[in-house]
Amino acid sequence: MQAYNPSSISFSTDAIAHFVNMLNQNKNSTGIRIGTKIAGCSGYEYFFEYVDSINSDDIEIVEGNCRFYISAESFKILKGSHLDYVNDGLNKGIRFKNPNAKAICGCGESFTL
Repeated sequence: MQAYNPSSISFSTDAIAHFVNMLNQNKNSTGIRIGTKIAGCSGYEYFFEYVDSINSDDIEIVEGNCRFYISAESFKILKGSHLDYVNDGLNKGIRFKNPNAKAICGCGESFTL
C-alpha cells in the first residue's frame, strides 16, 4: 500500500505503467501534464495532455520512467491525491483519489472543492 503524502501526488504501479505506455506511443513528448480546469457539472475537471514544453510555474514529479508536470495552481487542488489505473470491464482509465474534493458528480468526471 502506498503511503499517503499530503504535500505531493502519488501514483499506483498500474497508473505509471499506463502513462509509460502512452508516452511510448508519443515519442515527441517529454512527459504528461496533469491539471484541473473549471468545467463540468460540479465545478472542476481533471485533464491530461502530452508535454512538449515546460512552463515556468510547473512542478515536476518523476515516478519510474515518467515525468509529470503540474501547474502551481493545479497542484494546490491536487496535492495529497493518489492516481490509480482501473480496468473494470468497460470502465478503464485513471481514477483520482483526491482528498481535497468535497463532492464528485454522478458520472465521476467532475468535482467540487
